[in-house]
Amino acid sequence: MNAVLRFAILATLISTSIFPAGARQKTAQEKTPSKGDIEAATRLQVFLDRANFSPGKIDGHYGDFTWKALALYRESRGEQPQTPPPQGKTKSAVAPDVTGLDLASVDPVVIPYSVTEADLQSVGPLPSNVPAQAKLKFLPYRSAAEAVAEKFHSDFHLLEQLNPGKTKTLKSGDQLLVPNVEPFDLASVKEIKPGSEVAAQVVNDVEEEPDAQSKNAEENKERQKNEDAPVPVTVKIDTRTNMLGVFEGDKIMAAYPVTIGSAQTESPIGEWKVRRITKMPTFRYDKEMLQHGQRSSNFHLLPPGPRNPVGVMWIALNKKGIAIHGTNDPDSIGRASSHGCIRLANWDVVRLATKIKTGDSVSIY
Repeated sequence: MNAVLRFAILATLISTSIFPAGARQKTAQEKTPSKGDIEAATRLQVFLDRANFSPGKIDGHYGDFTWKALALYRESRGEQPQTPPPQGKTKSAVAPDVTGLDLASVDPVVIPYSVTEADLQSVGPLPSNVPAQAKLKFLPYRSAAEAVAEKFHSDFHLLEQLNPGKTKTLKSGDQLLVPNVEPFDLASVKEIKPGSEVAAQVVNDVEEEPDAQSKNAEENKERQKNEDAPVPVTVKIDTRTNMLGVFEGDKIMAAYPVTIGSAQTESPIGEWKVRRITKMPTFRYDKEMLQHGQRSSNFHLLPPGPRNPVGVMWIALNKKGIAIHGTNDPDSIGRASSHGCIRLANWDVVRLATKIKTGDSVSIY
């Protein structure tokens, strides 16, 4: 059974709902989580995040993405995933079976962190309207707490819960408790390989390669014929479950939650290729193009920064204007629609970019 079919079957399993969320009555399993419940859920989320099977933002709850990430992690180990609870219970207290997981390796679950000058340098005034943002040279975080939350893949409310009364007036040297994950270092994004910073070029203002899907199909056939070729890395994106998988051959090596296109601007189903990887992109904001797919002369060029609409990384596909990219709102991942692209949290898109290269296959289905 090929990797795409297996990924699709598993995706169907982990996306199954028995009843609509609104039709269920609250049960004992949906009680308000205790401090111990939150710690246990956070431990599992940190474990999965470290293994590159991202649960999305770490929030101390057994939400949909935690269940999906765990199922895909077990698949990577050749294990049978557990059937999840009904979809939509994003703050569920239903704990999955963690038998066989080395959760003791996550010790401690949270660690102390001292706010740095570099954290504060990425913070500044950020207007809410696009024309004003276009006048800036950099789109920063709005607060030091927001910067630290993203650095440690954390839900902002969890950071507040871990540090009551501390997050509103942070200064260099202040100490916070944060999830024990590998930090997302904004300053190091420019050093990531592969990738290139093309300061003079707007990332979503490039030409589309002709007959892209036909060309991809032929290249895939040639690659399959060559038995001496290295194990190919492929990216598979399931639009039903909002999960992206990274495969080496038939084996899934990593998985990340994503947001896909809307009904008006759907993500392009089909077989594509990674065309280019750009760090700290400049983005052409054209409301007419984003909402209706029609290019207009009324646009704004938004500068780089963690609060650029496409985040800190743009992985262009050979389909004009379509890419896998970051976000300025990690809370929106999986819970909103994009404008045709595939959107990840900044910490996840950076990790994805280190696992792929130009020419790798991307399947959207």
